[in-house]
Amino acid sequence: MSVQVVAAKMAEVELKDVPTGKDLPAESPLTPTSEGKSLGRNDPHEAGSSAAASPTAEPSAKAGEGSLGLLAPNPAKMPQASAMKRSDPQQNGGEAFVNRDGTVAEAPRMKKQIQFADQKQEFNKRPSKIGRRSLSRSISQSSTDSYSSAASYTDSSDDETSPRDKQQKNSKGNGDFCIKNIKQADFGRREIEIAEQEMPALMALRKRAQGEKPLAGAKVVGCTHITAQTAVLMETLSALGAQCRWAACNIYSTQNEVAAALAEGGFSVFAWKGESEDDFWWCIDRCVNVEGWQPNMILDDGGDLTHWIYKKYPNMFKKIKGIVEESVTGVHRLYQLSKAGKLCVPAMNVNDSVTKQKFDNLYCCRESILDGLKRTTDVMFGGKQVVVCGYGEVGKGCCAALKAMGSIVYVTEIDPICALQACMDGFRLVKLNEVIRQVDIVITCTGNKNVVVREYLDRMKNGCIVCNMGHSNTEIDVASLRTPELTWERVRSQVDHVIWPDGKRIVLLAEGRLLNLSCSTVPTFVLSITATTQALALIELYNAPEGRYKQDVYLLPKKMDEYVASLHLPTFDAHLTELSDEQAKYLGLNKNGPFKPNYYR
Repeated sequence: MSVQVVAAKMAEVELKDVPTGKDLPAESPLTPTSEGKSLGRNDPHEAGSSAAASPTAEPSAKAGEGSLGLLAPNPAKMPQASAMKRSDPQQNGGEAFVNRDGTVAEAPRMKKQIQFADQKQEFNKRPSKIGRRSLSRSISQSSTDSYSSAASYTDSSDDETSPRDKQQKNSKGNGDFCIKNIKQADFGRREIEIAEQEMPALMALRKRAQGEKPLAGAKVVGCTHITAQTAVLMETLSALGAQCRWAACNIYSTQNEVAAALAEGGFSVFAWKGESEDDFWWCIDRCVNVEGWQPNMILDDGGDLTHWIYKKYPNMFKKIKGIVEESVTGVHRLYQLSKAGKLCVPAMNVNDSVTKQKFDNLYCCRESILDGLKRTTDVMFGGKQVVVCGYGEVGKGCCAALKAMGSIVYVTEIDPICALQACMDGFRLVKLNEVIRQVDIVITCTGNKNVVVREYLDRMKNGCIVCNMGHSNTEIDVASLRTPELTWERVRSQVDHVIWPDGKRIVLLAEGRLLNLSCSTVPTFVLSITATTQALALIELYNAPEGRYKQDVYLLPKKMDEYVASLHLPTFDAHLTELSDEQAKYLGLNKNGPFKPNYYR
């Protein structure tokens, strides 16, 4: 049928004018939903409330600008005559207009412009009513002001009540703990069971020594990261006869479900993710200051627990047999006490044991640095310029991982030996001020303080990522960023944008605290090595005859280091070569070890 016939038959159909550009709806930004939330980025500080527009937000794109702006049709190109709309079979159902003179014109395609909500919203800096109570205890002395972003570090649970204000009991009626939510215990138990599969040495130690109970009578107070791996260690210590009370050494690293599982299992645990600084010391005090129970062993990570007992309860050291410390920071504190003649008990330096240095510090950080950065920033590493401050074992692991991903890596170092190692490994040794303007990522792993100060932060390029892989939060001068002229914008959990008046922003991860355990996880197998070393150190100090260890800091005997390593070899189906009597005599060694001198690190 011809187009003319179609036109004649439809002549009496009511004609409609073709819409022109002036008839199209005006462009408008996306409006808030009925829940009051913008369709852009949500405000994690005040869920359910409408976010205020940021004063730094850019205006929406003008019509016709931007690659994603699909424009409405030009009125000048539209057919001006009235026409009838029909379906053209030759166009597979496409629409056409038949003019009164019988000619056919294609209908204008109504292209809608894709519009985006302004994503640069200013996050509310004052806590919501429901979260105000839990935020009343500040993360630091400056955290109660409007520049703090502590809220989103708390658990995302609907219950925002501080655990200190709750009365919880496990299924057996025991309430000697303070955690986020005891109802998460089943989930935490599954996490612990998964971790057990990757911790063969601890499980072997538990099986071999359970009958002997080498820690019978030990009362261990611990302050470490509370994760599934730590839970396996705690349950191993309990199986070996010890009683345990535990607090967290980091306010962001606690796995709440694991803490719940431990509390359900009868452990006195005082920790939750997102503690304030006041909560942190309160939890440590609750572990130590309890009627009818006094610790005789300390397992510390960072030295905070040892410091608290020394400061508040010095008389407790009369019954404490020893301290086991696993971090650079904590060991440094112990050596300071020893040098000043104030160390009251023997201490075991686990951090400098071979199994800790060579495996936990190196291999663990080699994997977890990438995990932490990816989870928080989704950054691509290829071609990025990165400066790693410190080339100890942690720095070596970080540099190796970033180099393998295609990053351009610079190293800063104070030690000539470590500096030479960095050069021999192919990294350029620089001073921080030489590259601070050009690098994309800054990583600290020195164990020192004020490594990245405000001067360097001011000179960083827009979008520079700043993070810390050392134990303490002293390496990055975060306090200097809490000033009225700088704006803190929460992007996601553990990620803050710190914005300068000129619009420049840096990406600060975990507020300068330990990146991998605050923002991601660490390999369980490596932690098995460290945890086994800690358990053996506790057994050694607790059972040592009087006089073997004086009031000083000791390294773990190499025989124990080698024993820890041997417990992990079956996982790889590895087979050690044995020395012959002649070979052992030639080397002057015992066939069964130790194979390294005590000074070897």
